[in-house]
Amino acid sequence: MSTALITGIGGQDGSYLAELLLARGYRVIGLVRSTTPDRNVRIAAIRDRIELVAADLLDQSSLVVLIDTHRPAEIYNLAARASSSQLFADPVLTCEYNGLAVARLLEAIRHVDPTIRFCQASSSEMFGNATTSPQDESSPFRPRNPYGIAKLCGHWFTVNYRETHGVFACSCILFNHESPRRGAEFVTRKVSAAAARIRLGKQDRLKLGDLDARRDWGFAADYVRGMWQMLQAPTPDDYVLATGETRTVREFCRIAFRHVGLDYREYVHVDPEIVRPPEMVTLVGNAERARRALGWAPTVSFEELVRMMVDADLHQLSSVEAKS
Repeated sequence: MSTALITGIGGQDGSYLAELLLARGYRVIGLVRSTTPDRNVRIAAIRDRIELVAADLLDQSSLVVLIDTHRPAEIYNLAARASSSQLFADPVLTCEYNGLAVARLLEAIRHVDPTIRFCQASSSEMFGNATTSPQDESSPFRPRNPYGIAKLCGHWFTVNYRETHGVFACSCILFNHESPRRGAEFVTRKVSAAAARIRLGKQDRLKLGDLDARRDWGFAADYVRGMWQMLQAPTPDDYVLATGETRTVREFCRIAFRHVGLDYREYVHVDPEIVRPPEMVTLVGNAERARRALGWAPTVSFEELVRMMVDADLHQLSSVEAKS
């Protein structure tokens, strides 16, 4: 039985990855900030099949002890500060968690067992003000916010430890990926939850920013499968994971509200105060390397993803209503 360590196991990606690894016979250890149930609701269904350990990504010695104690064959670093309020309120701490923590993990691997395979969850935000589209592994990086800057720091540490120290280290450059487990602060969940709540008479309308903003949206479970596949490859590399297609927020709204029999135009309103400046070049990923080298491809379409999220929010709201 192989052992895998997942940082950020309580998040959207971590929960899907844990389920995938358990299905493949792994012993799964999750690094969390707190083991309290309310902080780990996404993994409640598999809680008795995984081991949770509290550790600090800012403490080098604790990571060495953790890795030395459990001796994982694979480490997936999915932990990150991602919410907009956190990023801009404390960019230094964002860099600590999203950038320097990667170096601490890799250094711990180098000292404890250099044969451990490592996957770093990088981000399309590293491309930032992109100069070309679509973006692939060779596209120039131009991050424009603390999150992208810190993720780029972690990405380059991953590349450096692979090239300099021979660590089997992969960086997966993830474009937007969603699911019913997406945090409520993200626009996709705002839309799916609002469609469900309005359908059930619990909300009147939804305020959003630019409805014509475009994103390359995929299904989170497809993307964590790609992470696992890259650690099974004969040699380490960096891989973009993306659908290669962009859709607008407006399209997301249209499909979500239509799924519950409503016209989004009657309920979704643009709030000029939260409209962001338009992007010069659209972020859309070219995942050809992952398709060719790993055989990876998305399995869930954009329309299926939107309907899945709305159905999950409807089910959740209806369940809460039935219990009250």
